[in-house]
Amino acid sequence: MGEVKHLCLVRFKEGVVVEDVLKGMADLVAEMDMVKSFEWGQDVLNQEMLTQGFTHVFSLTFASADDLAAYMGHEKHAAFAATFMAALEKVVVVDFPVVIAKPPPPACSI
Repeated sequence: MGEVKHLCLVRFKEGVVVEDVLKGMADLVAEMDMVKSFEWGQDVLNQEMLTQGFTHVFSLTFASADDLAAYMGHEKHAAFAATFMAALEKVVVVDFPVVIAKPPPPACSI
């Protein structure tokens, strides 16, 4: 199957210190060797009709579905997930195999 993405779209509860949650997530994935990469971002266009209130996205990449399963079942993930979920008003999670439709351009070497 190849690489797998774990994608979370979230809307934080009113009053949540988002920076604290982001630090917790960054600290978690730094300790988890099975996480190949971690990216996050905040919506910049504020198109409520399209975003349905979701404001942030978290994307983790794993080498395989087995690595994703190991991450999801890990005790450190479970501990952080309880804190993370308590900070959220709403969430959507999707796990999917990576299909590259347009590869990135080759790196420029100087």
